[in-house]
This record gives sequence, structure tokens and C-alpha cells, in this order.
Amino acid sequence: MITVDKQDGITLKVSHAMASTKKSTVDLYFFIPGELGLSADVLKESEFYYESLVQKRAYYSDKTLLPLVHSRLAKRGRLSSTQYRVSLSLFAYQYVIALDKAISQLNENNKESVTIDEVDEVINLALDILKKLRRGIPYEESLKRYYANIDNYLSWYTGQRLMSLVAHMPREGEYKSIKESLLAIVEKEAAHRKLNNYNSQSVRDDVTRLSNKMRLLRRLIEHPVVLQEKTQSLGKNMKRMVKGSATGFVMVFVTITAILARDYWGEITVSFIVLMSFVYALREIFKDDLRDVMWRWLRKGRPKWRKLYLDPTTKKAVGQKLEWLDYKSLEKLPDRIKLIRKKRVVQREENILHYRSAVEMSTSKFMSGYEETRESLLVSMRPLMRLMDKGSNKVYTLSNNGQVSRESVEKRHLINLIAKENNHDGNPKYYRWKIVLNRSKIVAVEQIEVDDISHPFSSVKE
Repeated sequence: MITVDKQDGITLKVSHAMASTKKSTVDLYFFIPGELGLSADVLKESEFYYESLVQKRAYYSDKTLLPLVHSRLAKRGRLSSTQYRVSLSLFAYQYVIALDKAISQLNENNKESVTIDEVDEVINLALDILKKLRRGIPYEESLKRYYANIDNYLSWYTGQRLMSLVAHMPREGEYKSIKESLLAIVEKEAAHRKLNNYNSQSVRDDVTRLSNKMRLLRRLIEHPVVLQEKTQSLGKNMKRMVKGSATGFVMVFVTITAILARDYWGEITVSFIVLMSFVYALREIFKDDLRDVMWRWLRKGRPKWRKLYLDPTTKKAVGQKLEWLDYKSLEKLPDRIKLIRKKRVVQREENILHYRSAVEMSTSKFMSGYEETRESLLVSMRPLMRLMDKGSNKVYTLSNNGQVSRESVEKRHLINLIAKENNHDGNPKYYRWKIVLNRSKIVAVEQIEVDDISHPFSSVKE
């Protein structure tokens, strides 16, 4: 399943939990308004890939209680310390992801006013998970220190997310009772950390030191869970061959021209020198163009990057991913994608950026107990925001008493995102989102239901 949310003001978070199948292909089509003028001349595919895309793939498990079982086995000496650390880190990692998602949903609902029942549900789930975690404190000293670091971070992060909810709540309705419930949990977790002496007094009194320490603990959690990546840009040797072939072809033309000119004039004259200067000028002009044409023709449809995934604990290769990133025209899109996007005049002017990934994982090499991975793709919208015009539009409105007023309305642009997920186990799934941007932030992300189109050439009205 693919989900799209706001990571922060300018970043989209595209999450994909890979199913138990070993192979998965994901296509993302960004339909960008033509008035922004985005093209390969303005923003090259490689620049967008390296500057705007951040990827992270981690172990994932829907067996949420598995780490708690592992902790009991570790206490009885039936599980290695490595397996315990990985399972505990995965438990904490997935708790943080779930908490972030729950709080984000509540913050979105705050625009319409959130109820105390919705907040209580999140609080009860969070406290229940923390309670279950704290029942399984290991006996071994090294594992106990690892557990303490995990518990320290989860306690602090829970308080941070709950306080962020208080800060974003409107000061009306059930605000007072909800605020009291949330702050009571925050104080309880702070007392828990102080009771267990997780942080010294000097750290607790210094917000900067405390934040930096928690950042390190977050890295401790992610280290055994997040797969290490090695990225390789494909086609380097082919590019060298293309460059050499283009240069050689042009030099053959220049040499033949020089021989023919020498035979025609018989000796070196002013006319011969002028002709050769003209030929060498043409060589410099067309050499690069010929190389670019040959390169595009040979690399058309081929992947541009390869990622190799390594297990952070065993350092063994557990999978790989091939990636494509290209500008597309509407006519060259698959029929199903065109039907989902719908056909109107405005779509003909859109610029389409297509990202594709093909993942193949060796689940037999995963850590024991885990068969799935979850990828987070962070897409920065900053390059698109830079293309937007400054200023605002002026709109005139007529009130009930007949008065005309002028208001400034910010300029916004709508980007459509269509995703195709193919797990190679049946029919592919399609998703669609509307992403509203202004010059400074992502205003809204709205998922649109994709119609079940039985025939790929059936007509659909917007």
C-alpha cells in the first residue's frame, strides 16, 4: 500500500510497505502545471534526484508484539543479544511512525475541532504500548542499557508529540479538558525519566543538550532497522563509449574532408585554411550534439541508478532497487494513467515527471522474524516553489449590504500525483492525490478515489 502525507512544510512523504512478495514496482507520475515552465532545461532529472529525493528503507513487521516476545526469550537466554536489539529497535521505530501518523491526523482534524474521545484513543494506545514495553526489562546489563536508551527516547518523544498537539489546538470547545489530559501524560513521562535517572540534571535543564541527546538516541534506534544503501549511477562506461564514438565519427568526417580538400587544391592555400577552419568549427558544434543524441537513444528506457541494500547488522546484501526518472509527454503515458488523470485542455499543457522503481529483496537473508520492508521517499517541493510567481491576486467581493471590498488572495498551484503499485501477485493498484502548493509551503494533500475502470478505452467525465 502507498500513502502520501506532509513530512514538513515543503516535503512530501511517500510511504510504501512492500508486501511479502519479493518483487515490487512503483510508478509515480507528477502532473505539474505548465505555467510553472518546468522542463529538463530548467531542472535536469539528475539534479532533481540528488537534491530533492531522500530515501530510507527499513525492516517492517505487522506482528507488533513480536519484540515483546523476543524480550521474554532474551531474559530466558533463548535469544541472542543481536536479535533482541533489532526487534526492540523495530518495535520503537514502528511506534514512532504510528504516533507521528496519529498526531498528524489529529492536527488535521483540529481545523474542524478535535474531540476528547479522539485524543483519549491516541493516549490510551500510546500508554498501552509503553506499558507493554516496560514489562519486559531484560536481566543482562548490556541489554538493560540498550532498553533504557530506547525507553528514554520513546518517553521523551511521546511527550513532544503530545505537546505539539496542544500547541496546534484551537482555543475553543473541549480545549481545556483535552489540554489537561495531554499535559498530565507529559508530566507523568517526565517523572518516569527522572525516576529512572535517564538524563542528568544538567541535560534536563539544557534544552539544546537534551535535544541533541535524543537525536543520537533516534539514530541508535534506526541503526539496526534501517537498511544501508549504496547508490550507483548506471551507464558510466556506456557514456565513455558514446563520447569516444561521437568524437571518432566526427574526426573521420574531418579527416576525409581534409584529404578531399588537399586533393582539390593541390597545396595549402588560403581557401584550404578557411575551409578547414570552417570544418573544425562544425566539429565543435556538432560533436556534443551528436554525443547527446546517441546517449539519449542508447539510454532510452534503461534505469539510471541502482541501489544495493545491506543489512546493518550482518552487512550482507539483502536486495537491490533500479530507478528511473524522466520527463514524459501525455501521449506516451499508459492508457490507464491517462484515464485516471482525465482528458481536458488544461492537462495538455502539464509537464509530467515520472519516477519509477523496481525492487527485489532476498527475504531469506533478513533478520529472523521479518519478511517485509517499508520505504519512505521524501520529495522536496522546493524546486517547484522557486518557479512560482511572487505576490498575490486581487479579488473583489460584494457584501450583503452592497459594499465592495478588495482582498489579497495568495497564488496556489495544484499538482496531481498518480501512483501505480505492482507487487507481481495479481492486478496492480492505482492511487491519486491532489497536492496544493503556494510559494512557501504545501497547503494540503488530498487523496482522490480512483474509479474502477473496467475497459481501458472507456470514456470518463471529470
